Amino acid sequence: MGKMLMAKCRTLQEENDEIGNQANEGKMHELSMKLALQKSQNAELKIQFEGLCKQVEGLTNDAERSNEMVVILQEKLEEKEDEIRRLKQELQEKSRVEDKTELASDNNTTNHDEVPPGEVKIED
Repeated sequence: MGKMLMAKCRTLQEENDEIGNQANEGKMHELSMKLALQKSQNAELKIQFEGLCKQVEGLTNDAERSNEMVVILQEKLEEKEDEIRRLKQELQEKSRVEDKTELASDNNTTNHDEVPPGEVKIED
């Protein structure tokens, strides 16, 4: 009877080992499937990330070009504003000269015999 019990124990031990191996194989298979899925997702995320990096790089280049254009346009605007101020000043100076010339011309064309208001004419 002891030999039978020992044989039965060995059989049960072998069955346990086999069941354990099957369970481990099942877990290993499940884990390897999860790992493969994670690798696939990581590869997809890497592709998307690289695409986003290229897009950000393009946007950065666009922003830099836009900033350069803004600086150029600001400089041109300042030049035009300076030119407008200069032309306005020239126009004012010409207007003053014309007014003085017109006033002098008016004084020359007026009758010299007329006495300005408030003055008395003295005859020779």
